[in-house]
Amino acid sequence: MIDPITLEVARNQFAAIADEMGVVLRRTSLSPNIKERADCSAAIFTPDGEMLAQAEHIPVHLGSMPASVQACLDVFEPEPGVQYAVNDPYHGGTHLNDLTILSPVFVGSTHVAWVANRAHHADVGGEAPGSMPAHATRLEQEGHIVSPTAAVQDGAWLEGFLSPFLSASRTPWERRGDLDGQMGANAVATRRLIELIESEGTEHYFDLAQALLSYGERRMVAALRDLPNGVYEFTDHMELGEEDIAIKVAINIDDEGLTADFAGTDDQVEANFNAVEAVTRSCLYYAVRVAADPSIPANGGCYRPLALLAPEGSLVNASPPAAVAAGNVETSQRIADTLLGALAQAAPERVPAASQGTMNNVLIGSDDFAYYETVAGGQGARPGRDGQSGIQTGMTNTQNTPIESLHGHYPIRITSYTLRRGSGGVGEFEGGEGIHREIEFLEPATLSLMGERRRNQPWGLNGGGPGAAGEDWLTRVGGSRERLPGKCTVEVDPGDRLTVMTPGGGGWGTPT
Repeated sequence: MIDPITLEVARNQFAAIADEMGVVLRRTSLSPNIKERADCSAAIFTPDGEMLAQAEHIPVHLGSMPASVQACLDVFEPEPGVQYAVNDPYHGGTHLNDLTILSPVFVGSTHVAWVANRAHHADVGGEAPGSMPAHATRLEQEGHIVSPTAAVQDGAWLEGFLSPFLSASRTPWERRGDLDGQMGANAVATRRLIELIESEGTEHYFDLAQALLSYGERRMVAALRDLPNGVYEFTDHMELGEEDIAIKVAINIDDEGLTADFAGTDDQVEANFNAVEAVTRSCLYYAVRVAADPSIPANGGCYRPLALLAPEGSLVNASPPAAVAAGNVETSQRIADTLLGALAQAAPERVPAASQGTMNNVLIGSDDFAYYETVAGGQGARPGRDGQSGIQTGMTNTQNTPIESLHGHYPIRITSYTLRRGSGGVGEFEGGEGIHREIEFLEPATLSLMGERRRNQPWGLNGGGPGAAGEDWLTRVGGSRERLPGKCTVEVDPGDRLTVMTPGGGGWGTPT
């Protein structure tokens, strides 16, 4: 038996190591996307791949990262001094930009843990700068694929991994800087974890790890028992041109746990917003913690009572070689919305109205640079509180890139950046407002947009109104203006201006 105080101290010790791993990654990386926006995540895992602790980073990264550990375990017998890499969505990854570097931790000859971090690399090749071409239908169109492979040996990159990865990118110098940050972050976490385990003893550490996982499981079971048993269904949609692609879920809560069944969801599509099963699983973990109890320790134990049924070949469990770049960033948001819509029926006093439901991905680049950012929007109103404005929501948790950094790194200029007044849904509690942002291009470039909720508004709850749908406009230097599709890749010239108007959040409760 581990007493509660010891257990809580250990939980915070492991979480602190994961947090430091993320801090080191941000401070030593080169790209603004990681250094400024914090588009990265870090976590610690048991030797068999169950998550032990995480930093409070990006939900879509963290919930899917156990699949990366398992993918490496399926291929390799872990060795001291070796770090492994993977970005293949069909073998432990989510989309090609997100590269995971994993390091097994040994105390003496005993394999005691894994430390891992995932970082979004702004360009990994493919048919458009930023590696999210809107026209992609196959994975190889989106960039360089890294199936589980040995990447580091005794602190040095292995050429079999490094050279192909750098050669594929339009910005290899930036990729190398970010890779070094990833390797160094794992090295620091490994050192901290070894110091902690050696101070406690290996046997006691294993006891602590199992006690923490069991504690997470007990907390989740107790939280689910507070929800009424039953089956709760909800349907939401992705936008493919003028067509709506359905995501359906039936959530069954009983005394054994919770099962989310996506039967009835539409098949995968000839587009790039198919999601792999690991992404859908991460959405399930996120949504259940929102509805059940967000204070439950986020570890593998708390996910044991949760089951996922996702039909193979569907939009939420795509089969190769389907393109998936936007599945990670856009479909994940809609899967989370669908799950929360169902869970709102079981926990109406806890679940908010729909937030903006998109990451509003903006990718600008050429052969010389690659800029990537997700633009914030409105948060759905919550029971008893208005939604926040201009904030990242749902499956992402990144930050804003400072304008000074943008102007210093890229040939673009921000000419307007404000809240989008009136975009939040009305209600007893109002939805948060979106963002109005205008970008001027200073050089010829390729622009790609990956956005959702451009037709279907974020829904309100309990009588609240919907948030405003998003809009994207391109004003040419000659003065002509056109509304762009939510998902597109176009060429732009110096003097052209892009206007991004992100969705607002839904309102909660009948307006008074």
